[in-house]
Amino acid sequence: MNELVYNRLSSKIISACIEVHRELGPGLLESVYEECLIHELRSMGLYVERQVEIPVIYKGRETTKTFFMDLLVEDIIVLELKAVENLLPIHEVQTVTYLRLADKKLGLLINFNVPQMRQGIRRKINGNLNG
Repeated sequence: MNELVYNRLSSKIISACIEVHRELGPGLLESVYEECLIHELRSMGLYVERQVEIPVIYKGRETTKTFFMDLLVEDIIVLELKAVENLLPIHEVQTVTYLRLADKKLGLLINFNVPQMRQGIRRKINGNLNG
């Protein structure tokens, strides 16, 4: 997988987010945006998994705890969705932690509660996209 593949796919995802935001606007629940974004991404022919369970591995041992990524697109890009007044540093750290635990390279933290969608998108990278 190289950076060009990630960039093309993330561009499609961002276009889908913009379309959902254009239709619905800000101020709704995260679950509403998730449902509509899944529809939009699948209508583009993309493979989307929702609420993907990832086990927590501690010192090589699987714990009884798991976390759930909001969406996984084409098995390579993690989407963490929010509908909050402001993205906080903890949201960004959480996204990077999900990337690391899931062994994925690229994540998009997306906050739909913004006047313009581009203001609500943060790109997070785990390592190197060309590796």
